[in-house]
Amino acid sequence: MIAHKIYSATHEIPSDWDRLPSNDVFLKTPFLKGLEASTPSNISSYYVGVFKADKLVGIAIIQRVQMYLDDVFRRNTNSFIKQTGKQLVSSFVRGNALVAGNLMHTGQHGMYYDAAEITQNEFLNSIQKAIKDITLEIKEKFNKKIRIIVFKDYFQDDAIHDCTTFFKEQNLYKIQVQPNMIFEISNTWKSQEDYISSFNKKYKRRYRTARKKSKDLVCKELDENYIEKHSKDLFRLYETVSDNAGINSFKLSENHFLSLKKSLKDEFKVFGYFLNEALIGFYTLILNNDRLETYFLGYNKALQHKYQMYLNMLFNMACFGIENHFKTVVFARTAMEIKSSIGAKPHTMDVYLTHTNNFIANTVMKCVVKYMNPIRQWEERHPFKTV
Repeated sequence: MIAHKIYSATHEIPSDWDRLPSNDVFLKTPFLKGLEASTPSNISSYYVGVFKADKLVGIAIIQRVQMYLDDVFRRNTNSFIKQTGKQLVSSFVRGNALVAGNLMHTGQHGMYYDAAEITQNEFLNSIQKAIKDITLEIKEKFNKKIRIIVFKDYFQDDAIHDCTTFFKEQNLYKIQVQPNMIFEISNTWKSQEDYISSFNKKYKRRYRTARKKSKDLVCKELDENYIEKHSKDLFRLYETVSDNAGINSFKLSENHFLSLKKSLKDEFKVFGYFLNEALIGFYTLILNNDRLETYFLGYNKALQHKYQMYLNMLFNMACFGIENHFKTVVFARTAMEIKSSIGAKPHTMDVYLTHTNNFIANTVMKCVVKYMNPIRQWEERHPFKTV
């Protein structure tokens, strides 16, 4: 018999949770505890265990997201047309959503099941039952109705796409979102110099120019003590970048980076950029087995262009991955063109979603999603020498 249990806090999670071979740090309790202690104010998490004959055979993270106009659309505009568009979109997405996955990071970091113990359809049906239970609990506890349900983010070769009957029965439709930019590390790169030497002439010049512009900056790893003392400074730099995104569904809490550092220890890295000993930028990395996951960053907007901080951050992330023997660096789904210029490649991703109001057609929701997460036209760069 297959059953599920829902946990509303990490201390309730069963002890065998981490023994499942999910191979994903985002599903392990250290990350979940760090996130729980510093989650955005509009996000709360539920942890689902799927059991077969009392044996834990699958897990999932379901996030409740409360979305309102000011949360989703950060930058104000005086344009009447744009404001009207925002109000229209907000009328469809405003309220509560349930996300099977981690809304705060690109990729499928929300579910794992043991294929030797349970089929994918059995697992998904258990997750759907849990979603119904969570929906009912939210209605009873908070008098809030779930308006949108999302399963995110899946590469095109993910086996979940085989479950067409499940998604059809649940009225969940598939939509393509912006690609995940992934940097594959060549077996021939043993050092930063090997990586740079593989560039063609144009991109070698670009690399040298970026490094020259940043010569007055000092980049160094920040320890837990520094992060604790300078949490406000890190948050302000993050906030500058986050608010500039225009559309966003959450804002980190001020203690987020400190909380993850305390919980993940050496699996969470924070690197700061200093100008005359003043912190003017930073980036973060999560060490996820053989994958290096780029995480949130921030910088002084007025100094970013002069020192090419963002491009230098990308180079540093790639070089960290090479020198520490990772197979890939996951750069996520923003700024695709500049990420391709350092060697990252786009990998198409899909989400499944539905609106719980049957009067809202899927075509309307598709338009809303494309407005909030448009597939942008961009030119892929090819920095490496041709063989």
